[in-house]
Formats: sequence, structure tokens, C-alpha cells
Amino acid sequence: MSVMHLPPIEPDDPTDSDAFEALPTPDSDEPSTETLEGAALDEMIERAELADALTITLLKQYTYCPRVVYYETCTPGVRPTTYKMEAGAALHTQEKYRAARRTLAAYQVPEGTRQFDVRLHSAALGLVGMVDELVFMPDEVIPVDYKMSAWLSDNHIIQIAAYGMLAEETFGLPAKRGYVYLLKGKRYAMVEITTALRSEVLAVITDIDRIHLTEYMPPPPENTNKCIACEFKRFCNDV
Repeated sequence: MSVMHLPPIEPDDPTDSDAFEALPTPDSDEPSTETLEGAALDEMIERAELADALTITLLKQYTYCPRVVYYETCTPGVRPTTYKMEAGAALHTQEKYRAARRTLAAYQVPEGTRQFDVRLHSAALGLVGMVDELVFMPDEVIPVDYKMSAWLSDNHIIQIAAYGMLAEETFGLPAKRGYVYLLKGKRYAMVEITTALRSEVLAVITDIDRIHLTEYMPPPPENTNKCIACEFKRFCNDV
């Protein structure tokens, strides 16, 4: 993994009858192409795809500890909300306001446009996610993610690469690199989204699918220090 550290630097109301006026009533038992095509059909297909898609957060969790993915996908609803999660969400919100006021110098580009909290979906990869920030240039899109950490970890690298791959499919621009802003360290780390890193993302997706579809429980991590503050520790009897 190539990493370079840089210095700090509403939906329509379903009860509203107007919402249904655009849907024609078929004159026969034959399916109407007007009702089966267009935006309504696209939305139906997209909702079905999203329901079956994995979240990019699962890739990050798998890289940290594969067993977390088992609990998240096979025993939904058991994960408690911790103070660390709430504090991280608050810091994310604050950081977006600060980031919007910064120049693009941190990303080593002279100019570009930025969007925040961008929802991404890849039908090809079966992934969905929302990236903290995207920087758009004529020939490149750069994903940026904020992490409540002082250092860059492998799970951050996998996650930012996956965001880049989804951004490529969504916007048709190459994602050659991404940035992780480390909130505790107040610095950016650049990650090159290489062919090897993309292959790692695909391998992780395959492993997560296996856990989800077969309800396979992976072994605990070799580094059991990860278990000390884990919210799922009480479910594990072998650490």
C-alpha cells in the first residue's frame, strides 16, 4: 500500500394524490411500457440493488476484524452505540465545516470543485456508501474521508480505495488517489489507489459475501489488543 503523509494544513408525501397522477392506468391486461419504463422503473431497480448491497463501512470493519462483519450481517441490531461512535460523529460534522473553508492545497491540486456527504452506489461491486468529500477535476475525482485517529491504518486504506472505485463508476472519472484526514493528528495522508489495492478491495468483498451468505464466523484477530475496547467483545468467548 502506497501512503504519503502530509503536514496539517424530502420525499413526496405518499398521501398526496398529486403524487399518483403521473402513473397511467393500463387499458388492458398487457403490461404498459409507460408504467414499466423510465424513472419509476429505474428507482425500483435501484432500491432492489441497494437492499442487497454491502456498505463500504463493512470493508473497513472486516480489515480491522472479520468477526465484526459476522455480527453486523448475521446478527443485526445487536451492536450498541458507544460514546466513541457519538464523539466521532460529532467531530465529523465539525470537520466538514472547517474543510469547506480550506483551500485545495492539501490535495496538491490548483483548482477543482468539492461536494460533501456524497452517496455512492456500484451495481457492479454490490457496494453502497457515503464519502465525506469528493474533489472533482476535469480528469480526476479524489475521495476524502475523515477519521478520528492519529495514524493511518490498513482498514482506512481499504475504505478510501473502495470510495474511489465507486466514485469512478458513478462519475466516469478516474480515481488515482484518495486522502484520509486524521482528526487527532490534524494531518492528511495520501493513498495511491493502485491496481494491487483494488484487488485487495475485491478480495475483501468476496470474503464478506462468504460470511454473510454462509453465516461463517471468522476466528478472532491475531492481535487481541483490538478486542479490548470492542463493543462486540461480550459476544466472543474465545478472547
